[in-house]
Amino acid sequence: MESSPDPSGCFRLNPAGDCAICLDTIQKKKTLKCLHSFCSGCIDSVFRLKPACPICNTFHGVYTGTQPKGSMTVTRSRRRLPGFQHCGSIVIQYSFPSGTQGPEHPNPGVRYSSTSRTAFLPACEEGEKVLRLLRKAFDRRLTFTIGRSVTTGLNNVITWNDIHHKTNVDGGPQCFGYPDPSYLFRVQEELRLKGVMDDD
Repeated sequence: MESSPDPSGCFRLNPAGDCAICLDTIQKKKTLKCLHSFCSGCIDSVFRLKPACPICNTFHGVYTGTQPKGSMTVTRSRRRLPGFQHCGSIVIQYSFPSGTQGPEHPNPGVRYSSTSRTAFLPACEEGEKVLRLLRKAFDRRLTFTIGRSVTTGLNNVITWNDIHHKTNVDGGPQCFGYPDPSYLFRVQEELRLKGVMDDD
């Protein structure tokens, strides 16, 4: 694959070089808004699974997940979270009835059980921003999926889908609670990797 130095002396892929997906000469070149180019057929096949650039993970369009039908309810509490003594807290209640897996799930036609989860955020400006992003992720069916539970080892259950939540008020990171000074930053990065941002 050809490369050439940019003004800083770093190397970058030659736009007229090979496709990073099939590793062959680009056919019917398609250039994304992130300026990475691929064979038209290659990038179209990737986008059918996930509409994100395979090189930089920039999303192009809206990514929808496989979360089953459920609800997300938000309430507010005066309870202060460790590390956020200046504000109250946001309580998120997720609830899912039992159902049958659809064609987008690992075992279509197989039943899954009902479940509910509770999560906590500080009711500060950044916490409110994370809440907006979590709502957007839930509406796009990205927060949960059906698969194997890391905690119990059971298959065909509703599980978290790589967007970490604080399910305890305290106990620190090892107990999925507060204080955890970098949590709000980390969860925004996890959401960004799924194409969920405040400006889209």
